[in-house]
Amino acid sequence: MGRVVRGQRKGAGGIFKSHSHKRKGAAKLRVLDYAERNGYLKGTVREIIHDPGRGAPLAKVEFRDPYKFGKREELFIAPEGMYTGQFLYCGKKAALTVGNIMPVGRMPEGAIACNLEAKVGDRGKLGRASGDYVTVINHLETGKTRVRLPSGTRKLVPSACRAMVGIVAGGGRTDKPMLKAGTAYHKYKAKRNCWPRVRGVAMNPVEHPHGGGNHQHVGHPTTVRRDAPPGQKVGLIGARATGRRRGGKKDDRE
Repeated sequence: MGRVVRGQRKGAGGIFKSHSHKRKGAAKLRVLDYAERNGYLKGTVREIIHDPGRGAPLAKVEFRDPYKFGKREELFIAPEGMYTGQFLYCGKKAALTVGNIMPVGRMPEGAIACNLEAKVGDRGKLGRASGDYVTVINHLETGKTRVRLPSGTRKLVPSACRAMVGIVAGGGRTDKPMLKAGTAYHKYKAKRNCWPRVRGVAMNPVEHPHGGGNHQHVGHPTTVRRDAPPGQKVGLIGARATGRRRGGKKDDRE
């Protein structure tokens, strides 16, 4: 029996937990209420802030509390083109303007949105990373809407799911090369302990199934079954296919 491999250690948490102490909070849409289901609410963008460990900027948006006297501050993911002092509207009857939040069923086909809900009222789950967006493909009679996710996958979501109109700000972040290890160090310091990453073939056989040998080589297929025991479960887990995708139909980007 060899050592406990890195994947097993990560599962336990400990030093691998996310570095969330300096973060500004969870960025979510408003809680779905009567006002959003039937009309709209007006909010004001008070501030656009950086969130450590996140590529996209956040927006602090102030709403009037619809049920009792006072103000409510929400933390949204900022779309490209949002500015401080901007009015934005949340609800079924909101207009199709950048920053507004409305159900995808009310958006025209081809509309660009971000921070889309996967289930009604979950406050935003899809298309949240910097520069990401989802595209509305078409609306079905069954009360569902087909959208294209940033990965290119198509997904059916209920038409009542809300999304913010526009593209997430901070796009093109990965175009600039990091140039030196120190930049990568500071990038991942704000996220979690996942850098630098030692390759399995560079280890000894006691530390990794790919380790050992007189040359750096794996020596057996890197695919591994889904129900493999921890410690053996490294490489391409439960792979349906490996290598370059060849043939097949082209992705029609209509």
